[in-house]
Amino acid sequence: MKATGIVRRIDDLGRVVIPKEIRRTMRIREGDPLEIYTDREGEVIFKKYSPIGELASFAGQYAETLHKTCGLDVAICDRDTVIACAGISKKEYTDKPLSEALESIIEGRSLFTATGSEDRKPLLREGGSHYISCAMPIISEGDLVGCVVSVRSDASPSSPQLMTDAESKLIQTAAGFLGRQLES
Repeated sequence: MKATGIVRRIDDLGRVVIPKEIRRTMRIREGDPLEIYTDREGEVIFKKYSPIGELASFAGQYAETLHKTCGLDVAICDRDTVIACAGISKKEYTDKPLSEALESIIEGRSLFTATGSEDRKPLLREGGSHYISCAMPIISEGDLVGCVVSVRSDASPSSPQLMTDAESKLIQTAAGFLGRQLES
């Protein structure tokens, strides 16, 4: 654990303000759920809670199924990082921060489809050779919890692959299914 040197007092309602610098650094937005942990030494730890992270194993299996049966390279993300992927390097992509472009797609709450090579949006904030082909936010009980993304590689820029209607429908179905899984 790292000391920040910032001290805050608890108000009469039991609230404590998390400083803006820490919220920005840790990418905590208004309305984000935080999980509270305590230990025997009296430490209280706040951790960002990812509802889709609870389904990481299931999401991984779902991504593998989409990849094996449909040939799609897929990433399933919470609002900050990739939590599961198939067809792309797990080591290179899992737990890596999402690009600002993908965060914007998630905030938009609607389907995104790339229209051509000029519309390339990266999957990750830093690094990675894949860009977004199709993305659909995962919405559970009205809350944005993540995104299902099909990706393409930079490996063959001379022959850009265009997204099909089937790919779009599969990504939409996957996002809807994962959203409903979180509701039950």
